[in-house]
Amino acid sequence: MKVCILLGSPRKNGNTERLTEPFFRRMEERGNTCVRIRLYDKTLNPCLACRSCQRDWSVFGCPQRDDMQEIFDRVAECDLLVLATPIYSWYCTPPMKAVLDRLVYGMNKYYGEKRGPSLWAGKHVALITTCGYRPERGADLWEEGIRRYCKHSALVYEGMLAERHLGYNTEFMDAEKEKHAAEFADRLCAICK
Repeated sequence: MKVCILLGSPRKNGNTERLTEPFFRRMEERGNTCVRIRLYDKTLNPCLACRSCQRDWSVFGCPQRDDMQEIFDRVAECDLLVLATPIYSWYCTPPMKAVLDRLVYGMNKYYGEKRGPSLWAGKHVALITTCGYRPERGADLWEEGIRRYCKHSALVYEGMLAERHLGYNTEFMDAEKEKHAAEFADRLCAICK
């Protein structure tokens, strides 16, 4: 299986990136091909709603010349897309939101003169999330937004790993969180064949 992890954390080796490490390792141990893309290292413009991407149903088709085409290519070739982001103001970080906006137009050819196909229909999507509140109050809006996004785009939502950080003066990663990340990878391997 090909796995693409879009990492929306601004901090290298921050909580979200550290939580993806044991997940990434387990995925590779199980024979999957994995790639991580740090979104804060990329130049990503917001969607302009120009609808140029709707003209050709076989390509991404965005006229903006930034790093989004590379992300589109990686997402198009993967079987499992993992959106890894800390929660800021009850949702994902700005570059993750920009990517999601660009993908919903470029991948879904629904918005042109005629309704076209979803270029990524059937792909599996999962979330890895860190937040300050308990996940059921801190990551619930993010998860619901992605559930709706997946339904709209004909994607298969597979679940979320959400871990809480208790504050800047506490250590985030521990053996239990590492175990949860590895178990999440195992679960996804079992259902995303």
